[in-house]
Amino acid sequence: MASGNDHFSISGPTFLTRIDWTNAHHRRSVAASLVKGVYMLEGDRQDGRRGPECLALPWSEFFHFRYIAPLTESDECIFGAIFEFKPWDCSYHFNIHESPRYVIAFRGTLIKLGSLARDIQLDIDIIRNGLYRTSRSAIAINTVRDTVTKAGNSKVWLTGHSQGASIAMLAGKTMAKSGMFLESFLFNPPYILAPIERIGDETLKHGIRFAGTIIKAGVAFANAKNDKNKDSKTAVENKDPFAAICGWIPCLFVNREDPICSEYIGYFEHRRKLESFGFGGKSIARQTSQSSLGNLVLNAVGVQGVESSEPLHLLPSANLTVNLSSCPSQDFKQAHGLCQWWRPDLDLKCDVYKYN
Repeated sequence: MASGNDHFSISGPTFLTRIDWTNAHHRRSVAASLVKGVYMLEGDRQDGRRGPECLALPWSEFFHFRYIAPLTESDECIFGAIFEFKPWDCSYHFNIHESPRYVIAFRGTLIKLGSLARDIQLDIDIIRNGLYRTSRSAIAINTVRDTVTKAGNSKVWLTGHSQGASIAMLAGKTMAKSGMFLESFLFNPPYILAPIERIGDETLKHGIRFAGTIIKAGVAFANAKNDKNKDSKTAVENKDPFAAICGWIPCLFVNREDPICSEYIGYFEHRRKLESFGFGGKSIARQTSQSSLGNLVLNAVGVQGVESSEPLHLLPSANLTVNLSSCPSQDFKQAHGLCQWWRPDLDLKCDVYKYN
């Protein structure tokens, strides 16, 4: 049985009676609502809700988006969807030229028997940095390419929550390598590392990060010496894989109490601190922010390939928004939840990190 949180009229951002497409809160709320719509599309499918009983459509139609098509695998589980903006009442919208034409949205893990096993397998693939080899990622990337070909990259948005944020991130990175930078809204994206950001002692937290940087820099230096025998093009690509995609600046939304995504806060802040040390710091930041320690070690012992050189969760640039509204007593479900991102009373901290 559906809960109250599944009904748009109960828990959705119904207070958005007029949308200003230049307003960051409005854009974020619409993107999060469309992701919620994907959750509900799969919920409707599994629970057999049809016609007026369906709960999914209000999450998109309230903002004048039309549900176009689902993204499914062979098991028919809906993990994503394409929405088309159809503003039949233009008085509802301001600065409509800033709106998307299409939004491709991806849900996260759904705790329902009909999809849970496959979703958990995808979570494991994300942890192992093997998402790029899955059928879901292939379907997502092909769908994004086809939609961009049809509408142009300036009119296509990507959005996703949790596991879905990882899928959207992979699609966004893939498009960025082709020079197409898509507007992207990634809610609670997984960061595959111990959540050091949750440590309360600031000195200890920074000490752990600094020690990790020193170790990574040493391994990276050793790898660079081994690269001397490679042709110059390969060496440059391995040296700075961020260069091709640094112009893509996705919007990341994280909660400092969420262990799945909170480490993005420390990742970008630590890199900024290193860069402030001058040329040497910038060089170390560049070398150590592109790979995890495990991947550097794999490269050092001769294990090559995408899995060992391009961790999905590491980004060169981002518009990072941190929800500071939470409290220590907040449980994981609340901190990792999607509904927090359309609340009107959020206390947010926003920083833009650009990779040079």
